[in-house]
Amino acid sequence: MSQLASQKPKWRRRAESRPDEILDAALEIFERDGFDAARVEDIAKAANLSKAGVYLYFEAKDAILRGLIEREVAPVARNLRAVAEAGLDDPVGALHMIAAALTGLASDKRKFAVPRLVLSLAGRYPDIAIYYRENVVEQGLAAVSALLEAGVASGVFRPCNTEIAARMFIGPIFLHGFYTHVLLGDPGPLDAEQRVEAHTDILLNGLMAQS
Repeated sequence: MSQLASQKPKWRRRAESRPDEILDAALEIFERDGFDAARVEDIAKAANLSKAGVYLYFEAKDAILRGLIEREVAPVARNLRAVAEAGLDDPVGALHMIAAALTGLASDKRKFAVPRLVLSLAGRYPDIAIYYRENVVEQGLAAVSALLEAGVASGVFRPCNTEIAARMFIGPIFLHGFYTHVLLGDPGPLDAEQRVEAHTDILLNGLMAQS
């Protein structure tokens, strides 16, 4: 074996893994320094890349944030649509599954990091806010609304404005995440599974005592 061959590294990082390494590093830097103060060179250093290496994958800092949205949160919204489409014959069961998925996202500090970051930036970066709304929020709302419409059509649910009902279904779950991870409030005595049951019970049965 030649001397040159013996000096080759035994392990070479795969190029396809680098975007995830950049996103991991970016999320750490964004949380530590804030999006505005975060520098691409610091992200590059944390990812063991050059600054130019980062720009091979992401053209700007806001593109990195969009990449985080696509990796961390957008798949959840797409999964909700899949659950809703698969659950048209059992809208109550599908709603439970959707509530569980959203509660898992809102309860996990790591998973809620990107929504928290977007909330902090929305007023100053409307393009990011619109991107998040279109690719995450509206996808989830459309999935729940379609499921509710199917339930109304089949007679499982009473007639209602399904778009408003979808917002009332999703909103409180994310309020819990905001209250816990942004305002640092007490998450309360219920675990995630118990919160799902309480949430769906109130949504499906309401607050009025049955006569």
